[in-house]
Amino acid sequence: MAQPAGAAATTRPYGTWPSPIDAGLAASLDGRPEYLGAVGDELWWTEPRPQESGRRTLVRRPAGGGPGASVLPAPWNVRSRVTEYGGLPWAGAPRAEGGPLLVFVHFADQRLYVYEPDAPGGAGPRPLTPISAVGGGLRWADPVLRGEEVWCVLEEFTGPAPTDVRRVLVAVPLDGSAAEARSLVRELTDDRHRFSTGPRLSPDGRYAARLVWDHPRMPWEGTELLLAEVTAAGELGPARTVLGGPEEAVAQVEWAPDGTLLAVSDRGGWWNPYRVDPAAGGAVNLCPREEEFGGALWKPGLRWLVPLPDGLIAVLHGQGSAVLGVLDPESGDLVDAAGPWTAWQPTLAVSGTRVYGVAASPRSGYEVVELDTGTGHARVVGAPAADPVDPAHYPEPQSRTFLGPGGREVHAHVYPPHHPAVRAPADELPPYVVWAHGGPTDHVPPVLDLQIAYFTSRGIGVVEVNYGGSTGYGRAYRERLREQWGVVDVEDCAAVARALAAEGTADPARLAIRGGSAGGWTAAASLAATDVYACGTISYPVLDLIAFAEETHDLESRYIDSLAGPPQTLAVRGRERSPVARADRITAPFVLLQGLEDPICPPAQAERLLAALRGRSVPHAYLTFEGEGHGFRRAETMVRALEAELSLYAQVFGIERPDVPRLGLSPEP
Repeated sequence: MAQPAGAAATTRPYGTWPSPIDAGLAASLDGRPEYLGAVGDELWWTEPRPQESGRRTLVRRPAGGGPGASVLPAPWNVRSRVTEYGGLPWAGAPRAEGGPLLVFVHFADQRLYVYEPDAPGGAGPRPLTPISAVGGGLRWADPVLRGEEVWCVLEEFTGPAPTDVRRVLVAVPLDGSAAEARSLVRELTDDRHRFSTGPRLSPDGRYAARLVWDHPRMPWEGTELLLAEVTAAGELGPARTVLGGPEEAVAQVEWAPDGTLLAVSDRGGWWNPYRVDPAAGGAVNLCPREEEFGGALWKPGLRWLVPLPDGLIAVLHGQGSAVLGVLDPESGDLVDAAGPWTAWQPTLAVSGTRVYGVAASPRSGYEVVELDTGTGHARVVGAPAADPVDPAHYPEPQSRTFLGPGGREVHAHVYPPHHPAVRAPADELPPYVVWAHGGPTDHVPPVLDLQIAYFTSRGIGVVEVNYGGSTGYGRAYRERLREQWGVVDVEDCAAVARALAAEGTADPARLAIRGGSAGGWTAAASLAATDVYACGTISYPVLDLIAFAEETHDLESRYIDSLAGPPQTLAVRGRERSPVARADRITAPFVLLQGLEDPICPPAQAERLLAALRGRSVPHAYLTFEGEGHGFRRAETMVRALEAELSLYAQVFGIERPDVPRLGLSPEP
């Protein structure tokens, strides 16, 4: 174990180690840059501000280089609520005079605004769209500037229920005339498709491409690539399907400089890049590999590939984690960018010969990286990952494959306890926490996360499990969870935990599980279905299958069909798997963390579990947070949540941690 030169390591029990990584530090660095875009020779992106009530600002990096700077002060918050998870919230275009023109969505009122950052007099953003009569009921995402209009997705609520909604492509005038008049927002499509991405306009402006899908499918199950002609009057003609279908998930579409379509499809079992002839149809796989060049389209505006002006294509690809490469579509040659970054987010931008992305590594958090494709040189150009403490305190992940039931492979990242100047007694095994990611159709890469380091630097190990159903390993791995949610995920997490205990890596008596959202479901279901864990942390969870289908937002209102089965089987599956229905089987202590403004997993889910436990002697705590939705964004919330979690483990595992407030458990364990 590394330690300062000349210093003798002290010996202290696992979990009691001192650490410079406190909850405030972990919270202050939470979040990452998103939604990169080139505006002429400038680079723009959104960036989190946890200390400013969790808002996201818009950052501008000038054409001449230098550090990026926020162009919008608080309380401006650049974030869309389309499908509740949001999507690309801004677009920009250079102008010959007056500097760039920007449009963006402000989270508080969900209006679309226009902004001229270089306008004389410092004029602020001006609204382009009206306030909805239904609170936040007009929402906009995935915009593109076209002439004197903004073309984008409109999500319009028509009633009080989460599913009383329609989505269409629209044209919003840039002159502000629609700021008080919904009637002046021009609809470009009808609402026959339940979900849609924004338009991708061909280089000559003659065609618009987009992705659509309908209930009960989720976008990683089946989508269609639609193509429509743009008329001289600025209307969209009849659309035709050129790729995709109920059993084929097209994750992204872009236009190549030569006017052909580029798409990412999993028609071969893996998301690979294809060239599509817009006239004749047909798709040619440009790089057939058992790797993922795409992912789950949770939000419109995600980009795993972008074309370069010379015909090359920047792509993200890999198994599990994605790296940046440059693909020659003619030869199929793929050359990866050099550098320490091991995981890239699905946000790419191109300016000339330069590609921009957001990347991280086990030793650095997410930062904005520039790749010069002419020289092959890559460097950090924005949101540089700082080291607020000695990196010697960071854990080193071990990416491993375990065996689950039936010998199936289960992928996971193991983060052993680590401290540069402390070791544990030779006869002691460390406690471990199994982290179940959200989604569940998602995955976690092995990158620096100070929330993980918060625990490992104190002597508590962490293992992140990409259980069956996770993305990154092909469609077959992803579909292991089909109708098996609450079974496969629970079994895979337990298999990893048991394996770590059996090999002497973890203390079998001091295992915990934690998760948020769908991961909260897995954590709670694991406490009800297994005796593996001594305690658990459950955050903004799904806890009742039937209620989730009835109460959640529109995007996931039919997700249960694929996760648990069709409606006719839901009642039986709900009784068999829902933590609310199996509360009598929960005996381990837990803490339940819930945002009170969560439209995806409403507080009613958590309250039903607590009601089912009433009168039973299961030690637990229920912490709620005003102003928080699905996923915590405010620094003070994240601090309270982390400290409560650590206190739970300390009490259950018999660890002294006087440096955090004691979590009140009722009844006391």
